[in-house]
Amino acid sequence: NSNTKNILIELPEPSMLKNSSIIELKNELNKPYNLTAQNIKTFKKNGFIKLKNVLTPRVTQVLRYEILSLLKKTFKNYNDNKKNRFLSLEMMWLENTSIREFVLSSRIAKICAELISAKKIRLYHDNALVKESGCGRTPWHFDDHHFPLDTNDVVTAWIPAQAIPIEMGPLTFAQPLEVYKLVKDIQFNEFDTSYDRRISNVFKDKKVSIVEEPFELGEVSFHHNLCFHTASENKTTQSRVVLANTYFADGARVVNNPTMISGDWKKFIPETKPGEIVSSNLNPICWPVK
Repeated sequence: NSNTKNILIELPEPSMLKNSSIIELKNELNKPYNLTAQNIKTFKKNGFIKLKNVLTPRVTQVLRYEILSLLKKTFKNYNDNKKNRFLSLEMMWLENTSIREFVLSSRIAKICAELISAKKIRLYHDNALVKESGCGRTPWHFDDHHFPLDTNDVVTAWIPAQAIPIEMGPLTFAQPLEVYKLVKDIQFNEFDTSYDRRISNVFKDKKVSIVEEPFELGEVSFHHNLCFHTASENKTTQSRVVLANTYFADGARVVNNPTMISGDWKKFIPETKPGEIVSSNLNPICWPVK
């Protein structure tokens, strides 16, 4: 949904740091983040949690610079054609050394492992989610449709590359996690908005609790693959840049019958057949660090 008719809110472009030592970046992204027992309990109940100060402002600036640099390289005439668009990039960690540190970060991966009580955790893929100025809302969905993994021990770290006020369209969650059972019989349809409408109606009818809050600079959310989420339109003049890394518990297998909704899963899990354990070189163990 694009071409918003609302007047866009003017936001200054965040400062971006071009030069940053990989060693400094690695040190920042490998420092352990101490979760509390209450953090883990909250995640298991609600299917998501937002944690402050996961990244420093400096590291966040680096992430934004690197993702925007890749967008300009990938999309022709990016600055002239970006309004109202939703742009995505995948597998960036294979070509960008700075983004590689964010994707393979033991700080991030350790949080994910502890939230799902996994002894070892592997990478599924990275994904830049860029909602440009004027871009419309993201439909209600959960991620389980898209991951051909025969496990529910899957978590996505949603890492904003700037602060996200309400007007920019922060990730919004339905809680508790169990609400997915209310809509499990609604058939997914990727060709129109019927799935989104039906989910919205059920949540409204059942008075499901919806959490829509801004993200502070450096704040990161983590959500379970069965957690329903959405995001409103970007009503600001600033690009909403996010890095989403998905991880899963070591030992998981590819489902026996991957569907078209799983997308190009063979690109993320090469040389692995349905039913086989995922352990390719593109799915490294990110925690614990060897």
